Amino acid sequence: MKLLLIRHAIAQDRFEFSRTGQSDYYRPLTDRGRTRMARGAAGLRTVVPEIDVLATSSLTRAVQTAEIVAEAYDGLRLEHADALGTGDGQAFLEWLGECGPDELVAAVGHEPHMSDWAAWMLTGSWHDFAVVKKGSAMLLEFPGPLKPGTAWLHWFLAPAQLRRLGR
Repeated sequence: MKLLLIRHAIAQDRFEFSRTGQSDYYRPLTDRGRTRMARGAAGLRTVVPEIDVLATSSLTRAVQTAEIVAEAYDGLRLEHADALGTGDGQAFLEWLGECGPDELVAAVGHEPHMSDWAAWMLTGSWHDFAVVKKGSAMLLEFPGPLKPGTAWLHWFLAPAQLRRLGR
């Protein structure tokens, strides 16, 4: 199985959005975030031509990011995965286990979950792996069973690198 971890794009400022009285759950992407993610998704498609499963957390900013990725992949269907919003690595791994072993699964989520899960899947321990900027992506592969510490890192691209690929 290949796993593409994608952090949501640039969202409205948390503190400014809190003044609306709405829950952070509903905090949306900015126009700049949408524009940059659309270019990044086009670049993503150059290095990952096909996605079998596109899943997202249910938080607005992740769903909006996933919708942009889906559009870049000709309207790929979105799936909601509760584990992507909770940070529970074991629940996320169990959800991944429901996907096919030969599938490329793209998961749109949040920090610090993305970097925590990447470290756990690559090394088997929970430690800082890297800063996962908004709109960045990394491709991991599990050559065998889905177990912590068994994934391989194919690449890790920053948002600007993805946008350059999309030109």
